[in-house]
Amino acid sequence: MSLTPASFVTRAALAADLAKLGLVYGDAVMVHAAVSKIGRLLDGPDTIISALADAVGSTGTVLAYADWEARYEDLVDEDGRVPPEWRDHIPPFDPQRSRAIRDNGVLPEFLRTTPGARRSGNPGASLAALGAKAEWFTADHPLDYGYGQGSPLAKLVEAGGKVLMLGAPLDTLTLLHHAEHLADIPGKRTRRIEVPLATPGGTQWRMIEEFDTGDPIVEGLAEDYFAEIVSEFLASGQGRQGMIGGAPSVLVEAATITAYGVNWLEERFGSRSP
Repeated sequence: MSLTPASFVTRAALAADLAKLGLVYGDAVMVHAAVSKIGRLLDGPDTIISALADAVGSTGTVLAYADWEARYEDLVDEDGRVPPEWRDHIPPFDPQRSRAIRDNGVLPEFLRTTPGARRSGNPGASLAALGAKAEWFTADHPLDYGYGQGSPLAKLVEAGGKVLMLGAPLDTLTLLHHAEHLADIPGKRTRRIEVPLATPGGTQWRMIEEFDTGDPIVEGLAEDYFAEIVSEFLASGQGRQGMIGGAPSVLVEAATITAYGVNWLEERFGSRSP
């Protein structure tokens, strides 16, 4: 769409753009957004959430990667444990109260705090969801290996969902962490870290183990290799590209991009039989 400096981007215009790109009634869509690229939003980031809800309708679900503001991680020792003198000062993770991490932009926190939204219970791998299947997507999120089986990411694939990169860098497509989990390759980096969890009885500390999502999963990968996977996927003729407001955007099928990511990793790093 054409924007002048004085233009606002409306909910209706965004919903029309989303439909043109390929979102349909009943879709479950995980969104990564660079909000500033979309244009002047008449109601701020809430405009995006409303337009997404319009596009997927009353039977659809909108999701975003929340993570959480776990700044204390800089304090942990080599075993992933928090020094005793710091433990009483670190707020525990509470799915209903803990802020979404700011590194992922403003949209996840706006979605998390929208009335009716739900947030899954794995701190670092948590997703926020709004819509018909929000409760299902966010329920029973495993604390260990939270990007794997039983996670909201696995459920997105199971549900035939989609991923929308709304002006966001291609290397931020979080669903590829699920592909990392599934790929049959040796030498995956793992990570163990002590996490405070809010419970009715007070803070409970728990050691959580997962594949390391802070660095490439194995040696020999570029820091932004997710962008390489997505770019090659699009170059192969898969996925859809178009403008949402003023933001160049990409829409992919969750199952298809996950399978592509698994194959991409296994072709390069899988164990080869003689």
